[in-house]
Formats: sequence, structure tokens, C-alpha cells
Amino acid sequence: MIMRPGQQLLLPANPVFIWTSLVVALMLNMLMNIGPFGRAAWVPDLLAVVLVFWSVHQSLRIGVGVAFIFGLFMDVHQGALLGQHALSYSVLSFLSITMHRRLVFFDVFNQAVQILPLFVVAQLLDLLVRFLAGDGFPGWVSMLSPVIESVIWPVASLMLLAPQRRAPDPDNDRPL
Repeated sequence: MIMRPGQQLLLPANPVFIWTSLVVALMLNMLMNIGPFGRAAWVPDLLAVVLVFWSVHQSLRIGVGVAFIFGLFMDVHQGALLGQHALSYSVLSFLSITMHRRLVFFDVFNQAVQILPLFVVAQLLDLLVRFLAGDGFPGWVSMLSPVIESVIWPVASLMLLAPQRRAPDPDNDRPL
């Protein structure tokens, strides 16, 4: 793979760190749902952001099946229609895997712009399933969620790539 000038060579991702970050994102989603905002339509889905991140950067380890299982966890937690989040997370993971080779060549801010349509598609799928189940429209404020998720993307990218950026054994004479 050809690297951009100035791009740092990354260490392999630790599988324990990947799974820990996914579980922490699941727990944060659960805490946000019972927090002061409740299940407000504009609250970002942190688990979706982390799933997309790992689907882009580690597509062989985190895929559609993992996204489906975490979606079922969110469905059970929220008491939503079983498969609602599973469907949107699976489609989100599939779309991010299909564009992962192209996406890594952009810087994180351009990645956020590229990821925004994926979050919008997932939100629209979620709304479609809710409509088919007979639930009402949560309002146009629900379209803020994908925008907030793409704004969170650079911060999540910085935090989740941090363990891979350190040198395995630092040496002053080695430039990498």
C-alpha cells in the first residue's frame, strides 16, 4: 500500500483493544439512553461510530456479523423492534467495508465528510423500520444524529488509533 507523505506507520491493532473499545461504546450508548437526555432523537450513536471505525480499519476482524450482534444488544436494551438496530448496524458495516480501501487515503476530516452519508443511510433505515412497525416520526431533529456522529469521527479516530501510533521499542536513532 502506498502511504501519503508524512503518514505514520502504524502497529497492528490489538484484538483485545478492539473488543474492549466496542464493549465500552456499547456501555456508553446504554448509559446515554438512561442518562439525562433519555432516548432523544438527536443523541449520537457512539457504538455506530466505533463499529464503522473498526470496519474501516480492521475489516477482516470486525464485519457485518459483529455489527449484527451488537445491534441485537442495542435492540434488547432499548426495547426496540428486534432487528431494528441490527439491520442498520449491518448495513452501516457493509457500506463502510465496501469503501474502506478508498477511505484510508483521506485525512480524518475528509473521512468524516465521506462517512456522513453512511450515517444518514443508517438513520433512514432505522426510521423506515420504525414506520413499518407503526411508530411515529420522531421529528426532523433526528437528522442531527448523523451530523453529530460525523463530527465525532475525528476524535474517535484519534483515540482509537492512539495505541497503534507508539513505537514498539523507542529508539532515538530510528526514524520510524
